[in-house]
Amino acid sequence: MTPRRRSWLASPATASALAVLVVLLAAAVIPLNALARQNVLADAAQLATGVPMCAVGFIVARRQPGNPIGWLLMVIPVGVLLALDAGPYAWLVYRMGYRLPFGPAAVLLETAYFPVLTIALPLVFLLFPDGVLPSRRWRWVLWSYLAVASGAFLLGYAAMVTIIVTQGVHLDASGGLAAFDHPSGSTAWIAKLNDLLVLVLAFWLAFAARLVLSWRQASEDRRQQLKWLMAGVMAAVAGFVISNLVPPLDPGATAVGVGVVLPVCLGVAILKYRLYDIDVVISKTIVYGSLAAFITAVYVLIVAGLGALGSGSLHPGSRPGLGLSILATAVVAVAFQPLRERLQRVANRVVYGKRASARGVGSPAASP
Repeated sequence: MTPRRRSWLASPATASALAVLVVLLAAAVIPLNALARQNVLADAAQLATGVPMCAVGFIVARRQPGNPIGWLLMVIPVGVLLALDAGPYAWLVYRMGYRLPFGPAAVLLETAYFPVLTIALPLVFLLFPDGVLPSRRWRWVLWSYLAVASGAFLLGYAAMVTIIVTQGVHLDASGGLAAFDHPSGSTAWIAKLNDLLVLVLAFWLAFAARLVLSWRQASEDRRQQLKWLMAGVMAAVAGFVISNLVPPLDPGATAVGVGVVLPVCLGVAILKYRLYDIDVVISKTIVYGSLAAFITAVYVLIVAGLGALGSGSLHPGSRPGLGLSILATAVVAVAFQPLRERLQRVANRVVYGKRASARGVGSPAASP
């Protein structure tokens, strides 16, 4: 059901203005970082968190102007890109000595990504997919959440303003306001704001639980929409995990998961474009994700494990790595096709359930 009320602000002109603003903010990221001698590649990767999300939000806002999710997906990149621009700008002013206006404002805006991601993004899940609350009982949950989350960040910004006015601006090595990032003495109370963030996390869990519980009563179309959402969330979580486990991929993996895959999945689910293709996507992900894990395990076991066990009996000048790599390749080649067919049958049962046999998708001959 599409929301009935439509604000006069929810117009194509507003959507176009937000899109232009995002493009301008994105265009300023790389030159500002280059001028401030910051990591240009890292911030260029984070552009993926803003521009694709804005594009999806723009499409949703134009086609469903009464759906607040499209507008939220456009507002989030504004905050993210403001932060990406404000960081090097503040560095130019306070660490490199450039005489530029609005230095204190840049210090405040450097953390603009945090409130938009932690307040606005969870609202997307609460209002998914039609932009309306599940019931009237959720109104008090929404207003309580906005009060707690907004209050926490307003207190944080009030503390930053107080520090700037009373102590001046002193940036630490990471570019943050030193007295705020490392509170002590008169600013020690800032650390207690984390208690409010724990309460905010409890609201997020309630939003996620609402989506899980809605599965039973959902229609077939709604279940497909929920599957798309689940796929996007899994990609975002996977990107975050990979970024933390593989430093060279940080923050690119997170940016791709959160800024590209998640909004695209949201857009498909909301607009119902090729909605039922998600079954194929999930099936392929299960099959080839499992195959990738199998191949990795074989190489680790044979090349690393057996190589370590046999290292003591090797003669000087021998090349055990080459022989073990050939052995690992042979094992993967022999097991690949039978394993792929078995995994395809398992994936079809997971995705299609009882329909797998009726549709013939559970048999090896029918597997793609």
